[in-house]
Amino acid sequence: MLDVHTHCHLPEHWGCEWSKNWQPVYGHEYAERTPEQYDEAMAGAGVDLAFVFGMRATRAGVITPNEHVEKFCADTSTPTVGFMALDLGDPDVLDQLADGVSRGLRGVKLYPILAHFDARDETHDRFFAAATAADLIVLWHMGATPSPEGRLELSNPLLVDDVARRHPELTQIIAHMGHPWQRETMVVLRKSRNVFADVSAAWARPYDGHRALIRAQEWGVVDKLLFGSDYPMWTPAEAVAGLRALTGVGPGIEPATIEWLVDGDPREALGVRA
Repeated sequence: MLDVHTHCHLPEHWGCEWSKNWQPVYGHEYAERTPEQYDEAMAGAGVDLAFVFGMRATRAGVITPNEHVEKFCADTSTPTVGFMALDLGDPDVLDQLADGVSRGLRGVKLYPILAHFDARDETHDRFFAAATAADLIVLWHMGATPSPEGRLELSNPLLVDDVARRHPELTQIIAHMGHPWQRETMVVLRKSRNVFADVSAAWARPYDGHRALIRAQEWGVVDKLLFGSDYPMWTPAEAVAGLRALTGVGPGIEPATIEWLVDGDPREALGVRA
């Protein structure tokens, strides 16, 4: 199993953002998870490769250094693909990208809703061209946030379509199926050959999740959906159980859709060789 959405950042990487804006919603502290705990969670669902990243929104004080992701991946026994967490608003973002590549990180996590950069701004094209040339995967947080600091208009999946039009060879993943804009995500997946979406957290709101998977079927893009757990918010085993439970919400989800998410292998389509 490939899990494309797991986190490794530490409480101190949040700055004051978690305690100020997220803890009142989620009701708990953000706890550190060790590499050993990570390995146990991945093994519990049979994950044999995972994408790992932190978060960066410099203006909000949220920063996960490249060296932390590099070390976390080195300390796990689970095969991992490390992603650098970058903010396109940083003036030295290309230097940060080069540093991540030199450390063996093979993807980029972007968080525009908190970082307040607009993916449509063509001044970012140098970054996207560099990511394409380095054969990196870009994974976007697209969709909602509990933080009042977030700018929702910068988190619509249609913005990824704009990047895909300008950089069609860049492999991109829309996290969380872009919730609550899952319908927009499906039409982006259909027209953009190298854009995919992960289903992390989709099952946590069962009505939305159920409808989103049916929409993926209707638009013919189930094969572009990827399993993601959103660890440590949930373990992969909890995510698998949640996805399977969506079939009980109502009719319409085909068994093959769930089996693709749980047992499918999208590595070739993503260009992942690990």
